[in-house]
Amino acid sequence: MYKIGDRVVYPMHGAGIIESIEEKEILGEKRQYYILKLPVGDMKVMIPINNCREIGLREVIDSEGVQKVMGILKEQSSNMSTNWNRRYRANLEKIKSGNIYEVAEVVRNLVNRDREKGLSSGERKMLENARQILLSELVLATELEEDGAKSLIESAFA
Repeated sequence: MYKIGDRVVYPMHGAGIIESIEEKEILGEKRQYYILKLPVGDMKVMIPINNCREIGLREVIDSEGVQKVMGILKEQSSNMSTNWNRRYRANLEKIKSGNIYEVAEVVRNLVNRDREKGLSSGERKMLENARQILLSELVLATELEEDGAKSLIESAFA
């Protein structure tokens, strides 16, 4: 169980800080919710406390994790299917996993593919989504402002 002020990651949405824990009645059912404030995109999300394990809610990475993410971003791309549909599904699974290292792989592979061959509109949208998820966690893990974290990510591809 998390507490107010904890920094957590909500898969597919990104990282945020638990602002409050509230009881709400939705569809006639009273439940407790974490109210998560996401720093990137200035959004608030309600997460049912009793579902957070299934959802994959986890703590933000530490400085060692940040170094690992940066290492992944600097590596060569891993082999990806030449079939657009298979590649898209494989990348989507990695993003859905909530694993920051897999999200970093998706960002790296799509940035490199964009430089070599360009991306379809679907993959470009996926890259932006993965980049936002990565950015939100790096903002909270490094204490950098959003622009500083963006520069950190870009520096890996320079």
